[in-house]
Amino acid sequence: MFCDRCGAEVRSDQRFCGHCGRAFGEALAGYPRRSRVQEHIRLLAIFWMALSAFNAVGAVVLYVIANTLIVRLPDMGASAVATGWLHPFLTVISILVAAKAAVGFLVGWGLLHREPWARIVTIVMAFLALFNIPFGTVLGIYTLWVLLPAESDAEYQAHVRSAEAV
Repeated sequence: MFCDRCGAEVRSDQRFCGHCGRAFGEALAGYPRRSRVQEHIRLLAIFWMALSAFNAVGAVVLYVIANTLIVRLPDMGASAVATGWLHPFLTVISILVAAKAAVGFLVGWGLLHREPWARIVTIVMAFLALFNIPFGTVLGIYTLWVLLPAESDAEYQAHVRSAEAV
């Protein structure tokens, strides 16, 4: 329980706030305890969207490099054999990174809108993000800490049901 004047924590049997001295009647202002999932879900969604924005920028830069600089390397005297496989390889990598960014945006959107499928897809993306050092690793660990425990599933489903009721 908390004092409704200063916000200090008080016991339910206290008649006065030890911090500001406010006298309590029978009704003591209490705040409902928020679950771990509810506290972190919005921040998690924002982080997924931010990481996806960085991935999207990286994918565009890699695609532009693969289709401008790498294509022109033989004209500058580089080996045609090396650039022959490098251009399609970098193009495919840029497309895969762009797809990962698109799924990351979808995950962030799903978490913000409390979609029922978002928790599972986010957990899968978190395992994949662990290999993306350093930011993906940190976000993957944070995501798994919030969404992976068994009680998190029940909290997330209750969070989804409360969003559907509104």
